[in-house]
Amino acid sequence: MSELQQEIHWSIDGPAETGLPIDQVIEGDCTEVLERLPAESVDLIFADPPYNLQLAQELWRPNQTLVDGVDDDWDRFGSFAEYDEFTRRWLAACRRVLKRSGTLWVIGSYHNIYRVGTVLQDLGYWILNDVLWVKSNPMPNFRGVRFTNAHEILLWAQKEHGAPYTFNYHAMKALNDGLQMRSDWQLPICTGKERLRYNGEKAHPTQKPEALLYRVLLASTQVGDVVLDPFFGTGTTGAMARRLGRHFIGIERSPFYVTLARERIAGILQVELDPLVFASRSPRKAPRIPFGQVLEYGLLDPGQVVYFGQHGEMAARVLADGTLDYDGQRGSIHQIASLIKGGPANGWEAWYYVDGETGERRCIDLLRQFLRAASEGEA
Repeated sequence: MSELQQEIHWSIDGPAETGLPIDQVIEGDCTEVLERLPAESVDLIFADPPYNLQLAQELWRPNQTLVDGVDDDWDRFGSFAEYDEFTRRWLAACRRVLKRSGTLWVIGSYHNIYRVGTVLQDLGYWILNDVLWVKSNPMPNFRGVRFTNAHEILLWAQKEHGAPYTFNYHAMKALNDGLQMRSDWQLPICTGKERLRYNGEKAHPTQKPEALLYRVLLASTQVGDVVLDPFFGTGTTGAMARRLGRHFIGIERSPFYVTLARERIAGILQVELDPLVFASRSPRKAPRIPFGQVLEYGLLDPGQVVYFGQHGEMAARVLADGTLDYDGQRGSIHQIASLIKGGPANGWEAWYYVDGETGERRCIDLLRQFLRAASEGEA
Protein backbone atom coordinates (compact mmCIF):
# COMPACT_ATOMS: atom_id res chain seq x y z
CA MET A 1 0.00 0.00 0.00
CA SER A 2 1.43 3.40 -0.99
CA GLU A 3 1.86 6.29 1.48
CA LEU A 4 -1.06 8.03 -0.24
CA GLN A 5 -3.32 4.98 0.16
CA GLN A 6 -2.33 4.67 3.81
CA GLU A 7 -3.18 8.31 4.38
CA ILE A 8 -6.60 7.98 2.72
CA HIS A 9 -7.37 4.68 4.43
CA TRP A 10 -6.58 6.15 7.83
CA SER A 11 -8.53 9.32 7.18
CA ILE A 12 -11.71 7.73 5.87
CA ASP A 13 -11.85 5.28 8.76
CA GLY A 14 -12.40 8.25 11.11
CA PRO A 15 -15.98 9.60 10.89
CA ALA A 16 -17.87 6.38 10.18
CA GLU A 17 -21.19 8.15 9.78
CA THR A 18 -20.09 9.84 6.57
CA GLY A 19 -17.10 7.87 5.32
CA LEU A 20 -15.39 11.22 4.80
CA PRO A 21 -12.12 12.62 6.15
CA ILE A 22 -13.95 15.53 7.72
CA ASP A 23 -11.89 18.56 8.78
CA GLN A 24 -8.63 17.05 7.59
CA VAL A 25 -5.87 18.08 5.21
CA ILE A 26 -4.86 15.14 3.01
CA GLU A 27 -1.48 15.09 1.32
CA GLY A 28 -1.65 13.77 -2.22
CA ASP A 29 -2.63 14.35 -5.83
CA CYS A 30 -6.23 15.57 -5.92
CA THR A 31 -7.46 13.21 -8.65
CA GLU A 32 -6.06 10.17 -6.83
CA VAL A 33 -7.53 11.26 -3.51
CA LEU A 34 -10.92 12.10 -5.01
CA GLU A 35 -11.18 8.61 -6.51
CA ARG A 36 -11.17 7.18 -2.99
CA LEU A 37 -13.89 9.42 -1.58
CA PRO A 38 -17.55 8.34 -1.62
CA ALA A 39 -19.62 9.45 -4.59
CA GLU A 40 -22.06 12.35 -4.08
CA SER A 41 -20.73 13.11 -0.61
CA VAL A 42 -19.76 16.80 -0.53
CA ASP A 43 -21.93 19.91 -0.66
CA LEU A 44 -19.55 22.43 -2.20
CA ILE A 45 -16.21 22.49 -3.96
CA PHE A 46 -13.97 25.53 -4.13
CA ALA A 47 -11.07 25.10 -6.53
CA ASP A 48 -8.08 27.37 -7.04
CA PRO A 49 -6.17 25.32 -9.65
CA PRO A 50 -2.85 26.21 -11.26
CA TYR A 51 -3.32 29.14 -13.66
CA ASN A 52 -0.59 28.08 -16.12
CA LEU A 53 0.75 31.65 -16.06
CA GLN A 54 4.50 31.12 -16.11
CA LEU A 55 6.37 34.34 -16.82
CA ALA A 56 8.48 34.14 -19.94
CA GLN A 57 11.20 36.22 -18.30
CA GLU A 58 12.07 37.88 -15.02
CA LEU A 59 9.92 40.85 -14.03
CA TRP A 60 11.51 43.85 -12.33
CA ARG A 61 9.95 46.82 -10.57
CA PRO A 62 11.02 50.39 -11.41
CA ASN A 63 13.13 50.42 -8.22
CA GLN A 64 15.06 47.43 -9.62
CA THR A 65 13.65 44.87 -7.19
CA LEU A 66 12.60 41.50 -8.59
CA VAL A 67 8.90 40.60 -8.61
CA ASP A 68 8.25 37.28 -6.90
CA GLY A 69 6.29 35.64 -9.71
CA VAL A 70 4.84 32.15 -9.91
CA ASP A 71 7.66 29.83 -10.94
CA ASP A 72 6.73 26.69 -9.01
CA ASP A 73 6.65 23.25 -10.60
CA TRP A 74 2.94 22.84 -9.86
CA ASP A 75 2.16 25.64 -12.33
CA ARG A 76 4.21 24.22 -15.22
CA PHE A 77 2.50 22.62 -18.22
CA GLY A 78 4.05 21.73 -21.54
CA SER A 79 1.11 22.81 -23.71
CA PHE A 80 -2.51 23.92 -23.68
CA ALA A 81 -3.51 20.36 -24.50
CA GLU A 82 -1.65 19.10 -21.43
CA TYR A 83 -3.35 21.72 -19.24
CA ASP A 84 -6.78 20.87 -20.71
CA GLU A 85 -6.32 17.18 -19.94
CA PHE A 86 -5.25 18.01 -16.39
CA THR A 87 -8.34 20.22 -16.00
CA ARG A 88 -10.64 17.54 -17.37
CA ARG A 89 -9.31 14.93 -14.92
CA TRP A 90 -9.75 16.96 -11.77
CA LEU A 91 -13.12 18.45 -12.76
CA ALA A 92 -14.49 14.99 -13.62
CA ALA A 93 -13.25 13.65 -10.28
CA CYS A 94 -14.89 16.57 -8.48
CA ARG A 95 -18.18 15.98 -10.29
CA ARG A 96 -18.29 12.40 -9.03
CA VAL A 97 -18.02 13.36 -5.33
CA LEU A 98 -20.32 16.38 -5.56
CA LYS A 99 -23.90 15.88 -4.41
CA ARG A 100 -26.67 16.28 -6.96
CA SER A 101 -27.60 19.55 -5.22
CA GLY A 102 -23.98 20.61 -4.95
CA THR A 103 -22.19 23.49 -6.60
CA LEU A 104 -18.61 24.23 -7.56
CA TRP A 105 -16.59 27.45 -7.58
CA VAL A 106 -13.40 27.70 -9.60
CA ILE A 107 -11.20 30.78 -9.77
CA GLY A 108 -8.76 31.77 -12.46
CA SER A 109 -7.30 34.51 -14.63
CA TYR A 110 -7.37 35.18 -18.35
CA HIS A 111 -4.55 32.65 -18.69
CA ASN A 112 -6.79 29.68 -17.89
CA ILE A 113 -10.38 30.48 -16.92
CA TYR A 114 -11.82 30.28 -20.44
CA ARG A 115 -10.29 26.86 -20.98
CA VAL A 116 -11.65 25.77 -17.59
CA GLY A 117 -15.10 27.07 -18.52
CA THR A 118 -15.15 25.01 -21.71
CA VAL A 119 -14.25 21.84 -19.82
CA LEU A 120 -16.87 22.61 -17.17
CA GLN A 121 -19.62 22.76 -19.77
CA ASP A 122 -18.31 19.75 -21.67
CA LEU A 123 -18.57 17.69 -18.47
CA GLY A 124 -22.19 18.70 -17.87
CA TYR A 125 -21.81 21.39 -15.22
CA TRP A 126 -24.28 24.27 -15.53
CA ILE A 127 -22.76 27.73 -14.97
CA LEU A 128 -24.85 29.88 -12.60
CA ASN A 129 -22.69 33.00 -12.47
CA ASP A 130 -19.33 34.37 -13.37
CA VAL A 131 -18.12 36.69 -10.64
CA LEU A 132 -15.39 39.28 -11.00
CA TRP A 133 -13.05 39.65 -8.05
CA VAL A 134 -12.01 43.26 -8.60
CA LYS A 135 -8.76 43.82 -6.74
CA SER A 136 -8.72 47.14 -4.91
CA ASN A 137 -4.91 47.00 -4.69
CA PRO A 138 -3.65 45.08 -7.75
CA MET A 139 -0.02 44.68 -8.72
CA PRO A 140 0.85 47.28 -11.39
CA ASN A 141 1.92 46.36 -14.91
CA PHE A 142 5.56 47.30 -14.48
CA ARG A 143 6.49 47.13 -18.14
CA GLY A 144 3.68 49.46 -19.13
CA VAL A 145 2.80 47.43 -22.22
CA ARG A 146 -0.70 46.27 -21.20
CA PHE A 147 -3.55 47.18 -18.90
CA THR A 148 -3.01 46.38 -15.24
CA ASN A 149 -4.53 42.98 -14.46
CA ALA A 150 -6.91 44.12 -11.75
CA HIS A 151 -9.37 41.22 -11.54
CA GLU A 152 -9.79 37.48 -11.47
CA ILE A 153 -12.85 35.48 -12.50
CA LEU A 154 -14.81 32.98 -10.44
CA LEU A 155 -17.16 30.56 -12.19
CA TRP A 156 -20.01 29.25 -10.03
CA ALA A 157 -21.63 26.12 -11.46
CA GLN A 158 -24.08 23.49 -10.32
CA LYS A 159 -23.55 19.80 -10.91
CA GLU A 160 -26.94 19.21 -12.50
CA HIS A 161 -28.96 21.81 -14.35
CA GLY A 162 -32.29 22.41 -12.64
CA ALA A 163 -31.45 20.65 -9.38
CA PRO A 164 -32.04 22.57 -6.13
CA TYR A 165 -28.94 24.25 -4.74
CA THR A 166 -28.00 26.55 -1.88
CA PHE A 167 -27.91 30.29 -2.48
CA ASN A 168 -28.29 32.46 0.60
CA TYR A 169 -29.64 35.48 -1.24
CA HIS A 170 -30.78 37.32 1.86
CA ALA A 171 -27.47 36.75 3.65
CA MET A 172 -25.64 38.27 0.69
CA LYS A 173 -28.04 41.20 0.64
CA ALA A 174 -27.52 41.79 4.36
CA LEU A 175 -23.74 41.52 3.94
CA ASN A 176 -24.02 44.26 1.30
CA ASP A 177 -25.85 46.77 3.55
CA GLY A 178 -29.30 45.75 2.34
CA LEU A 179 -28.52 46.00 -1.37
CA GLN A 180 -28.70 43.04 -3.74
CA MET A 181 -25.21 41.54 -4.06
CA ARG A 182 -23.75 42.09 -7.52
CA SER A 183 -21.36 39.87 -9.43
CA ASP A 184 -18.45 42.30 -9.15
CA TRP A 185 -16.76 41.97 -5.78
CA GLN A 186 -14.22 44.63 -4.85
CA LEU A 187 -11.86 43.10 -2.32
CA PRO A 188 -8.13 43.65 -1.61
CA ILE A 189 -5.52 41.04 -2.37
CA CYS A 190 -3.96 39.12 0.50
CA THR A 191 -1.50 41.37 2.33
CA GLY A 192 -0.27 42.29 5.81
CA LYS A 193 -0.78 39.94 8.72
CA GLU A 194 -3.09 37.72 6.68
CA ARG A 195 -0.28 36.81 4.29
CA LEU A 196 1.50 33.68 5.51
CA ARG A 197 5.28 33.97 5.51
CA TYR A 198 8.16 31.55 5.90
CA ASN A 199 11.67 32.79 6.69
CA GLY A 200 10.50 36.30 5.90
CA GLU A 201 9.19 35.44 2.43
CA LYS A 202 5.55 34.90 1.43
CA ALA A 203 4.79 31.23 1.83
CA HIS A 204 2.50 30.87 -1.19
CA PRO A 205 2.56 33.05 -4.33
CA THR A 206 -1.20 32.98 -4.94
CA GLN A 207 -2.71 32.93 -1.44
CA LYS A 208 -6.33 34.11 -1.68
CA PRO A 209 -7.79 36.67 0.74
CA GLU A 210 -9.96 35.35 3.54
CA ALA A 211 -12.72 37.85 2.67
CA LEU A 212 -13.17 36.18 -0.72
CA LEU A 213 -13.67 32.70 0.77
CA TYR A 214 -15.86 34.06 3.55
CA ARG A 215 -18.24 35.45 0.94
CA VAL A 216 -18.20 32.31 -1.21
CA LEU A 217 -18.99 30.01 1.73
CA LEU A 218 -21.62 32.29 3.26
CA ALA A 219 -23.35 32.57 -0.13
CA SER A 220 -23.50 28.91 -1.10
CA THR A 221 -23.35 26.67 1.99
CA GLN A 222 -25.26 26.02 5.19
CA VAL A 223 -23.93 25.31 8.67
CA GLY A 224 -22.56 21.77 8.80
CA ASP A 225 -22.07 21.44 5.04
CA VAL A 226 -18.91 19.75 3.76
CA VAL A 227 -16.68 21.95 1.61
CA LEU A 228 -13.91 20.34 -0.42
CA ASP A 229 -10.87 22.16 -1.79
CA PRO A 230 -8.76 20.03 -4.18
CA PHE A 231 -5.93 22.59 -4.33
CA PHE A 232 -5.81 23.48 -0.65
CA GLY A 233 -2.55 25.44 -0.59
CA THR A 234 -2.13 27.19 2.76
CA GLY A 235 -5.71 26.43 3.80
CA THR A 236 -7.76 29.60 3.36
CA THR A 237 -10.86 27.54 2.49
CA GLY A 238 -10.47 25.43 5.63
CA ALA A 239 -9.84 28.47 7.80
CA MET A 240 -13.04 30.17 6.65
CA ALA A 241 -15.03 26.93 6.90
CA ARG A 242 -13.94 26.65 10.52
CA ARG A 243 -14.92 30.25 11.22
CA LEU A 244 -18.39 29.77 9.70
CA GLY A 245 -19.29 26.40 11.19
CA ARG A 246 -18.80 24.38 8.00
CA HIS A 247 -16.72 21.22 7.59
CA PHE A 248 -13.86 21.01 5.13
CA ILE A 249 -11.74 18.49 3.27
CA GLY A 250 -8.44 19.82 1.97
CA ILE A 251 -6.29 18.05 -0.62
CA GLU A 252 -2.76 19.31 -1.22
CA ARG A 253 0.21 17.57 -2.77
CA SER A 254 2.94 19.82 -1.30
CA PRO A 255 4.10 18.58 2.15
CA PHE A 256 5.24 22.11 2.92
CA TYR A 257 1.81 23.64 2.29
CA VAL A 258 0.09 20.77 4.11
CA THR A 259 2.11 21.56 7.23
CA LEU A 260 1.37 25.30 6.99
CA ALA A 261 -2.34 24.70 6.43
CA ARG A 262 -2.69 22.33 9.37
CA GLU A 263 -0.90 24.76 11.68
CA ARG A 264 -2.99 27.67 10.44
CA ILE A 265 -6.33 25.92 10.92
CA ALA A 266 -5.36 24.48 14.30
CA GLY A 267 -4.81 28.04 15.50
CA ILE A 268 -8.41 29.07 14.78
CA LEU A 269 -10.65 28.82 17.80
CA GLN A 270 -13.92 27.12 16.87
CA VAL A 271 -16.75 28.79 18.72
CA GLU A 272 -20.00 27.15 19.76
CA LEU A 273 -22.35 26.98 16.79
CA ASP A 274 -25.23 29.22 17.80
CA PRO A 275 -27.82 28.83 15.00
CA LEU A 276 -28.86 32.46 15.41
CA VAL A 277 -25.30 33.54 14.62
CA PHE A 278 -24.29 31.14 11.84
CA ALA A 279 -27.42 29.83 10.13
CA SER A 280 -28.55 31.62 6.97
CA ARG A 281 -32.31 31.71 6.78
CA SER A 282 -34.27 32.21 3.58
CA PRO A 283 -37.80 33.59 3.76
CA ARG A 284 -38.60 31.51 0.68
CA LYS A 285 -37.95 28.33 2.66
CA ALA A 286 -39.78 29.48 5.79
CA PRO A 287 -43.20 27.96 6.58
CA ARG A 288 -46.01 29.74 4.75
CA ILE A 289 -48.27 31.70 7.11
CA PRO A 290 -51.68 32.75 5.70
CA PHE A 291 -52.84 36.17 6.91
CA GLY A 292 -55.96 34.51 8.26
CA GLN A 293 -53.88 32.82 10.98
CA VAL A 294 -53.19 36.26 12.45
CA LEU A 295 -56.93 36.46 13.15
CA GLU A 296 -57.26 32.86 14.29
CA TYR A 297 -54.59 33.40 16.93
CA GLY A 298 -56.10 36.70 18.07
CA LEU A 299 -53.15 38.85 17.04
CA LEU A 300 -55.55 41.09 15.11
CA ASP A 301 -59.34 41.35 15.42
CA PRO A 302 -62.04 41.39 12.71
CA GLY A 303 -62.93 45.00 11.98
CA GLN A 304 -59.53 46.30 13.10
CA VAL A 305 -58.01 49.04 10.95
CA VAL A 306 -54.63 48.64 9.25
CA TYR A 307 -52.69 51.39 7.50
CA PHE A 308 -50.80 51.41 4.22
CA GLY A 309 -47.30 52.40 5.32
CA GLN A 310 -45.96 53.34 8.71
CA HIS A 311 -47.03 56.95 8.32
CA GLY A 312 -49.66 56.61 5.59
CA GLU A 313 -53.22 57.89 5.82
CA MET A 314 -54.84 55.23 3.63
CA ALA A 315 -56.55 52.61 5.77
CA ALA A 316 -58.40 49.33 5.33
CA ARG A 317 -60.53 47.17 7.60
CA VAL A 318 -59.59 43.59 8.38
CA LEU A 319 -62.47 41.23 7.64
CA ALA A 320 -63.16 37.99 9.47
CA ASP A 321 -62.06 35.79 6.56
CA GLY A 322 -58.60 37.40 6.36
CA THR A 323 -59.32 39.77 3.47
CA LEU A 324 -59.25 43.57 3.59
CA ASP A 325 -61.97 46.06 2.76
CA TYR A 326 -60.57 49.24 1.17
CA ASP A 327 -62.84 51.89 -0.31
CA GLY A 328 -65.49 49.34 -1.20
CA GLN A 329 -63.02 46.88 -2.71
CA ARG A 330 -62.27 43.53 -1.12
CA GLY A 331 -59.12 41.45 -1.52
CA SER A 332 -56.09 39.91 0.12
CA ILE A 333 -53.43 41.98 1.86
CA HIS A 334 -51.34 41.66 -1.32
CA GLN A 335 -54.14 42.51 -3.76
CA ILE A 336 -55.17 45.66 -1.92
CA ALA A 337 -51.56 46.74 -1.45
CA SER A 338 -50.96 46.29 -5.18
CA LEU A 339 -54.13 48.27 -5.95
CA ILE A 340 -52.93 51.22 -3.85
CA LYS A 341 -49.35 51.04 -5.05
CA GLY A 342 -50.26 50.58 -8.68
CA GLY A 343 -47.92 47.61 -9.04
CA PRO A 344 -46.71 44.41 -7.35
CA ALA A 345 -46.52 44.68 -3.57
CA ASN A 346 -45.81 42.43 -0.59
CA GLY A 347 -48.77 42.95 1.72
CA TRP A 348 -46.88 41.68 4.77
CA GLU A 349 -44.45 44.56 4.43
CA ALA A 350 -46.98 47.17 3.31
CA TRP A 351 -49.60 47.12 6.09
CA TYR A 352 -49.23 48.42 9.65
CA TYR A 353 -51.41 47.97 12.72
CA VAL A 354 -51.57 50.09 15.88
CA ASP A 355 -50.03 48.45 18.94
CA GLY A 356 -52.64 48.58 21.72
CA GLU A 357 -50.06 49.11 24.45
CA THR A 358 -47.74 51.69 22.90
CA GLY A 359 -50.01 53.31 20.30
CA GLU A 360 -47.24 52.92 17.73
CA ARG A 361 -47.71 51.52 14.28
CA ARG A 362 -46.03 48.19 13.70
CA CYS A 363 -45.61 46.18 10.52
CA ILE A 364 -47.91 43.17 10.30
CA ASP A 365 -44.89 41.09 9.22
CA LEU A 366 -43.89 41.07 12.89
CA LEU A 367 -47.03 39.02 13.54
CA ARG A 368 -46.05 36.56 10.82
CA GLN A 369 -42.58 36.21 12.34
CA PHE A 370 -44.15 35.51 15.73
CA LEU A 371 -46.30 32.74 14.28
CA ARG A 372 -43.33 31.20 12.45
CA ALA A 373 -41.28 31.20 15.65
CA ALA A 374 -44.21 29.59 17.49
CA SER A 375 -44.46 26.86 14.85
CA GLU A 376 -40.75 26.12 15.28
CA GLY A 377 -40.98 26.07 19.08
CA GLU A 378 -39.02 29.29 19.54
CA ALA A 379 -41.76 31.62 20.78
